[in-house]
Amino acid sequence: MATTTRTDPAARWRSADAIPLRPLDAPASPAGTRTSRIPLTALHPATPGDVFPPKAYAGEVVPFRATAFREGHDRIGVQLRLTSPSGDVSLHRLSPLDDGFDHWQSEVALLEEGCWSFRFESFADDFATWEHAAAVKIAAGVDAPLMREMGALLFDRAGTEKSRPIAERRELAAAAERLRDPAVDDDAALSVVGSPAIAAFFRRRPVMSLASAGADRVIRVERTRAGVGAWYEFFPRSEGARRLRDGSIKSGTFRTAIKRLPAVAQMGFDVLYLPPIHPIGRINRKGPNNTLDAGPADPGSPWAIGAAEGGHDTVHPDLGTLADFRAFVRAAAAEGIEIALDFALQAAPDHPWVAQHPEWFTTLPDGTIAFAENPPKKYQDIYPINFDNDPEGIRTEALRILEHWIAQGVRIFRVDNPHTKPLQFWEWLIAAVTAAHPEVVFLAEAFTRPAPMQGLAMAGFQQSYSYFTWRNTKEELEEFLTSVSTETADFMRPNLFVNTPDILTEYLQYGGRAAYRIRAAVAATAAPSYGVYAGYELYENVARPGAEENIDNEKYEYKLRDWAGALARGDSLAPYLTRLNEIRRAHPALGQLRNFSAHWSDDDAILVYSKHLDAAVSQTGRADTIIVVANVDPHSVRQTMVHLDTRIWGVTPGDPFEVHELVTDQHWTWSDHNFVRLDAFSEPVHILHVKGTR
Repeated sequence: MATTTRTDPAARWRSADAIPLRPLDAPASPAGTRTSRIPLTALHPATPGDVFPPKAYAGEVVPFRATAFREGHDRIGVQLRLTSPSGDVSLHRLSPLDDGFDHWQSEVALLEEGCWSFRFESFADDFATWEHAAAVKIAAGVDAPLMREMGALLFDRAGTEKSRPIAERRELAAAAERLRDPAVDDDAALSVVGSPAIAAFFRRRPVMSLASAGADRVIRVERTRAGVGAWYEFFPRSEGARRLRDGSIKSGTFRTAIKRLPAVAQMGFDVLYLPPIHPIGRINRKGPNNTLDAGPADPGSPWAIGAAEGGHDTVHPDLGTLADFRAFVRAAAAEGIEIALDFALQAAPDHPWVAQHPEWFTTLPDGTIAFAENPPKKYQDIYPINFDNDPEGIRTEALRILEHWIAQGVRIFRVDNPHTKPLQFWEWLIAAVTAAHPEVVFLAEAFTRPAPMQGLAMAGFQQSYSYFTWRNTKEELEEFLTSVSTETADFMRPNLFVNTPDILTEYLQYGGRAAYRIRAAVAATAAPSYGVYAGYELYENVARPGAEENIDNEKYEYKLRDWAGALARGDSLAPYLTRLNEIRRAHPALGQLRNFSAHWSDDDAILVYSKHLDAAVSQTGRADTIIVVANVDPHSVRQTMVHLDTRIWGVTPGDPFEVHELVTDQHWTWSDHNFVRLDAFSEPVHILHVKGTR
């Protein structure tokens, strides 16, 4: 274990590449130059343009990468100097990726929350240069005496380092003596050159020259829930709602919704997301299926926030009181569930803001206030905020609202349509909140273009909705999942929601029950955060004609569901979701984002990928490998060969290994080429645990 400036770093990080701590004496670059003696470029983790710092979550394994090279053929080394928020300093040796592009990498699990600083350091690796040259030349009988003496001098130099253990110095002195001994022939000298023990000495404590150091950089590590979680969404007004004798429906309350919490917890979900819980406007209230003719009993859309009863800091009277909400939060916590509350900066026409702050809205030439639009969709019941007329006033109010709900026990906010608000606003607001409450998590519901979606993530959002909902084919999923686990992983964490009240994709509409199993399995295993909107487990797949959303949408009416009856009849996906969440909790590889590896199959509908976690960076101290093989065509039975790069989990290609199918509890012997048959109508996805990985 590496030494540090303070305490045992095992409580701060885990790494297979730790080396003893020591200073690096790197001379300044000559005047008029921008590069160091051994250049360091393409440094990661990083964000585009380096405007915002990269981020990770506690327990995330972060690949620290750099491009480093020097002139000629002499060997170099690269190391990472890492300082934890507590001040512990550790060194980690980077390994060359051997890809021909001078790329170097070390993976480190960052365990402590807060701002870490790091810098890359490069140096001429004198031992590696000598070792390579000596092995070639001595074997060829070229300059053998010179090579032997150069090695002996190198060992002498290493032996003078007081930081090197005495036993190591003695072995190096003995090795130098053998190289100089005329009685030791060249063949015997080669055993010194190729000694694994001596190579290990110099890897842990390299003899350096031409040292170079990059600039100090920062990575922010947030709490684990910022990157890992199984989300479930329900409308409190539907939970416990009941039909009265006159045919109308009485709203559920926080007190009745509490009764649903044990079932959500039993399925293994640890975050419960609630749509807005505030009073709903009456002006232009929407009726069933987004119609404009709401009746007196229609509850309206929760996103049309504000009425005579109050605005964003008020609980809808039908749901209960603020005390009832706090009781709901406490009951959820008792079940191991955190509450995520919707934060939608918009207003119904009768929101108190409209009268108190008309400057917060856009007034049209005819004197009316512009309502929200997302063509062809129109939201006549919602006024969007204009952030330019009184930016300071809106900032103050937004911060006040968030502080109010934080005081009620909320630590997660799902933000509605953040891409329709200025990026600068979110940068300020999230920074202001997390400065006082670093545990708060913001999820961006930004189904928008890549630039604003990624900009929101860089500016502070801990999680983001993503394009997963519309990526269905093998090719689409491979490209998407590879991208979010590599290209944007330094700053954007995707939450793979399988459906929302607004989104019922054609894949789910027409794919039958198989589609629901496939999408849930891929979402739950491909990324550490995923989400399900209530009704998914009941296979609710009928869309409103001409729309990509459920008919009789819960946004505009109460939804009466027979959860227990569906489960008793075997018409519920809840047992499958439960098993998926059990697998997620049992396998730490699934709690990582950056370890996704796509593999190959001979069928264009069979998606294959793995998630591997080395023992050296696992908090359990054990390696973990999951292979997922999914038939993404919900209408077929497919059989094909799959092809795996088993080197990822330490198995030599061609060697057999044991796998355990975690859904069906079957055991097989696999290798790097395997036959599979996946029936979409029974078990369309294999989730395999590789046994005995390093």
